[in-house]
Amino acid sequence: MIDQPQIVQSPKQQTAAIHVTIPRAEIQQAFPPAVNELIAALGAQGIKPTGPLLSYHLKMPGEVFDFEIAFPVDRAVTPSGRVFASEVPAMTVARSIYRGPMEGLGSAWGELCNWMSENKHTTRSILWESYLVGPDSTPDPAKWQTQLNWPITA
Repeated sequence: MIDQPQIVQSPKQQTAAIHVTIPRAEIQQAFPPAVNELIAALGAQGIKPTGPLLSYHLKMPGEVFDFEIAFPVDRAVTPSGRVFASEVPAMTVARSIYRGPMEGLGSAWGELCNWMSENKHTTRSILWESYLVGPDSTPDPAKWQTQLNWPITA
């Protein structure tokens, strides 16, 4: 179950990112090495994340995910390995919080999709998740919180 969605203006976020295109089934194997690589590159450059880890999907996820694993930052990162400077543009989004394990994210997005349809919002083909509370904060998946952001057209 998701929190009551709201329509909000999301500001532009500068990010340090790694672009990944992988089959859906490989996402859990791809995430940890990418996060570790991002943390190492940021640390080597003396840059601290300004917000939680996020995954910015460049097109609607299907059997293949085409997305950026990223941290918001306050200055551009110098390219290093797979890490590069990117951004999440400012846009109007439908936003909600999903509380629970990662396995429930598909259903959470489905709930948000239903809400948007019921409220006659037209979506864009991109979306992102911000991992507010996750396994790095608590081992209890019931306490994990993921912010869902789905851009809408005006």
